[in-house]
Amino acid sequence: MSTPTLTQAGLNLIGQALTIYDSDLRLAVCNAPFAQMFDLPQRLTTPGATFEDTIHHLAERGEYGPVDDLETFVRTRVEIARAFEPHYMERRRANGRMISVEGAPLPEGGWVTVYTDITDTKAQEQLLRTRSELLSEEVLKRSEELALTNRRLAATNKALEEARRVLAETEARTRTTTEMMPAHIARVDAGGRYTFSNNRLSDVMPGRPALILGLHIAETLGPQAYARVRPHLEAAQEGRPSAFEFHDEMSSRRIRAAFTPDPLDPGVYILSQDVTQETQARAALQQTRRREIAAQLTSGLAHDFSNLLTIILGMQSKLHRMSLGPEAEPLISATLSAAQRGGRLLDRIADMTSARGWRPAPLSLPAFLDELRTLATPSLPDGVTMTIDDATQGPVMADAGLLQDALLNLILNARDACGTTGTIRVTTAEVQDTWLDIAVEDSGPGFSDAALEHGPEPFFTTKGGEGSGLGLAMVYDMTKLAGGTMRLANTSTGARVSLRLPLRRAMPAPLPDTGLVLLAEDSADLRETIREMLTSMGFSVVEAVSVDEACALAEGLPDIALILSDITLEGETPGLALGDRLPHLPIRFMTSLHVDHPLHEQARQRGPVLTKPFAAPDLAAFLGLPPLPAAAQFG
Repeated sequence: MSTPTLTQAGLNLIGQALTIYDSDLRLAVCNAPFAQMFDLPQRLTTPGATFEDTIHHLAERGEYGPVDDLETFVRTRVEIARAFEPHYMERRRANGRMISVEGAPLPEGGWVTVYTDITDTKAQEQLLRTRSELLSEEVLKRSEELALTNRRLAATNKALEEARRVLAETEARTRTTTEMMPAHIARVDAGGRYTFSNNRLSDVMPGRPALILGLHIAETLGPQAYARVRPHLEAAQEGRPSAFEFHDEMSSRRIRAAFTPDPLDPGVYILSQDVTQETQARAALQQTRRREIAAQLTSGLAHDFSNLLTIILGMQSKLHRMSLGPEAEPLISATLSAAQRGGRLLDRIADMTSARGWRPAPLSLPAFLDELRTLATPSLPDGVTMTIDDATQGPVMADAGLLQDALLNLILNARDACGTTGTIRVTTAEVQDTWLDIAVEDSGPGFSDAALEHGPEPFFTTKGGEGSGLGLAMVYDMTKLAGGTMRLANTSTGARVSLRLPLRRAMPAPLPDTGLVLLAEDSADLRETIREMLTSMGFSVVEAVSVDEACALAEGLPDIALILSDITLEGETPGLALGDRLPHLPIRFMTSLHVDHPLHEQARQRGPVLTKPFAAPDLAAFLGLPPLPAAAQFG
């Protein structure tokens, strides 16, 4: 028989009625005497039944006597219950019997309540009162005995209260400690249902619920993640602990988990951690180490090979100056070309094995992609078009030089695949606030099976003698240095190379203490008020009502130190566009839109947002300035 069944059987044997409601006032457990005492239907004694429905049912049946306003009566009872204050009361039921009701709050929220039928006790008390004159001496004796017993009981209760207080403090301290841990700590029973959780699952694996007590682990994790952990869970249930890592597709996170059997009761303790950044750093370190080993292996060979090429070039140059006849001329030229190509190959190998690493710096992708378009377009045939779609939110940390080299390499490969006509598409997107995906697609014939399998390998090429076989290898090397991955695939229209890099958002540029502020606001009254606030802080101000007007001012005023813009401006273009069109200037947004509005959410992803209405002290704090003197707080 399972532990819950044994527990329920034990509760049913208690002579008193007992209920436990959780913090949402939903029934967690009750015993049979509770249902019998109040003659309740099964729906109100089933876990999950609400306290409000039970009170409503009892009041309708007259349990509390005449009730003028049923809904107000029920609502008042629910509000009193939500206060979670300990209480004791005695009342007469509609059937004439007396009951006592004692309730106490639980440390984690919720109630335990005990109902006792005290009708016989009250009858005995009344009987004693009526016979008090006849039994005065006996009553006095019994009273003295009762007083002594009560004193002893009071001393015992005091000790119990102190023990309860210590236990409550210990439990609260333990729970606080577990909740502060940067990991999910939990326990599941033999059936796979959670019996404990520190409520951090949604932090470790975004997309999962935070409150999971009573839920099955398969229901909580989802099919993909549960399929990964199930063999380890079954092993732990059989007494074999295990630690492992897996990729969670729902959140795009790398998770490390440890399953430990419970030595006391059937069940498993679970520790889960998000190790995505650790995995990214580990991959980058491994690639750096591979480069060091490759550099050690190739440096000596490259030195000797370079000397041999120098000798070959020198001897072929002498042969070229000798009159060896027309048959020798093509052979000499081909040998010179091959030797020169070998020299270029050595340079490419040196680039791949050099000591340069991934050096991220703040990068505005819209400006970066515009520059990429400028560099790549002249090398494309007239019949090949290139489009760029950027879906990122704000600046990121990346190595612009390495990333540009890699993307140019992919674009040139896509150009060769398209031939004289076709399309090339470059897209960027953010994945689960964890990865930056950059993809290059073309309308060519796609990758062959061999290319899909061996494309990233050095010296593999499908271009014959025209290719070095190091282009994709260099791109692969760059992604590994960044802690990311490269994937080759075919689409319905051609080939696709996607680079998945760790997403690191760039911190906003520090704001100046004084200087020229470009204020973008389409309300004249608000512009005047905010201008006075800014000038009182020591700023100079120029004003615009639209994105186009703000950009025109920025081009003509190189001294602008800060843009303060409303999210919505005059015209169809929102103020958010200023961050993309003027990426070299620090920008802060303000708005009266609700926090759930899509534009408000986009603005928060790009940086701090000041909600209207606000006063001068609010604006000063928003801009990171010291508190204003009292005389300047109202403009």
